[in-house]
Amino acid sequence: MKRTWPLALGLALSLSALAAGLVMGTTPYLGWHLAARWTARVGFPIFLTTYLASSLVRLSPAPWSRSLARQRRWWGLGFAASHTVHLLALIMALRLDPAPRPLASLIPGGIAYLFILAMALTSNDAAMRALGRNWKRLHATGIHVIWLIFTLAYAKRIPVPETRQVGLVMTILALAALLARVLAHRRRGAQAFA
Repeated sequence: MKRTWPLALGLALSLSALAAGLVMGTTPYLGWHLAARWTARVGFPIFLTTYLASSLVRLSPAPWSRSLARQRRWWGLGFAASHTVHLLALIMALRLDPAPRPLASLIPGGIAYLFILAMALTSNDAAMRALGRNWKRLHATGIHVIWLIFTLAYAKRIPVPETRQVGLVMTILALAALLARVLAHRRRGAQAFA
């Protein structure tokens, strides 16, 4: 349990958000809609932790950042667990929605879920050995696709007055995380030539 606690945390937070949404909703549709929104929001910091783990070691080498990097796999699995709960809430909200969404609007999220599933299934040493360099390609591509979909989903809320504040905060956090990764990548490049 000591190493896997980020997985348990992701699952516990998302289940709590799911329960809170269902309790706070005044109708089944509103309850599932709130559950979908809140499970996405609790999943986002877990995702950012995974996204930033290796970069934080380069930018701030310390026991806490090294520990975070060592547990990156478990943070990623915690995010996968959290977002599986989110998917359940989202499916229920979509099923109860009186105005169904066009299929095209579900494609970005569907792509993200394919990457989440592929990355979760290959988050083990055996898969790393079997896939070789393709393991790194899968995980690097997947984490950036998920980052992009989160960022676009929150950025599109900025023009809407009711969701502007959440959209701004989450978009700024996503962009700051990308900036940290870019800075860490540059630092790694500079150290390679030093």
